[in-house]
Amino acid sequence: MALAKGKGSSNESNWISFSDIMTGLMVIFMFIAISYIVEVQKKQKERDIIFEEFKATKEQLYAELENEFKDDFKEWQVELDKDLSIKFTNPEVLFESGQTNIRPYFAQILTEFFPRYFTILMQEKYKNKIAEIRIEGHTDTVAALIFDNDPYIGNIMLSQLRSAQVLKYFRNMDYYKNLSSKDEQRLQFWITANGLSFGRTLDDNKQLTALTGKKANNNYSRRVEFRIITTSETLIEQVLKEISK
Repeated sequence: MALAKGKGSSNESNWISFSDIMTGLMVIFMFIAISYIVEVQKKQKERDIIFEEFKATKEQLYAELENEFKDDFKEWQVELDKDLSIKFTNPEVLFESGQTNIRPYFAQILTEFFPRYFTILMQEKYKNKIAEIRIEGHTDTVAALIFDNDPYIGNIMLSQLRSAQVLKYFRNMDYYKNLSSKDEQRLQFWITANGLSFGRTLDDNKQLTALTGKKANNNYSRRVEFRIITTSETLIEQVLKEISK
């Protein structure tokens, strides 16, 4: 009887040990689950902050640009979009078809535009908010055979030269020459000159033909755009990549 009792006690002891192990594992899994939930919530909070910062920065920049240029943009026939792009589409301002030289009226506008534009962007509050300032050259659909037999590539080269001419004009201005070396370095990091050929032509309503399916208006399509890319936009791209994985 004593032996039987001892055997039963041993089984009971083994069962209790197994129960303790299972309980311990459940506690560990619970902590892992809680840690995962906390991490997910933390990442979601970070994403919410990025999206809110992105929205606030764009709204603030848009408001300042609109307030500064609203009267001039009407006179110059320039359009400021919510995406912070500024479109110079006035036929009197645009480059001559197939040409890269800046016309006198366009030069006059740029002389007034550049100092005020960059005074806004160079404010200390935007120092870490701006990732890039793009000067985009866009062409009409006329083949630029002087540059390449491929019409699209020829216009890539033509539009690149136009955007470079606008950047060159800015760098030759007294405003730019009087910048501190630190501010000049920042602008050289920010500003890019981009040639986009006729990939983004505009229709009669100045809307992208790729979206509307309408015929391109060559006068409006032959244009220069200034586009601000915020640091939040680059972070949002990273977030979207992480989500899609």
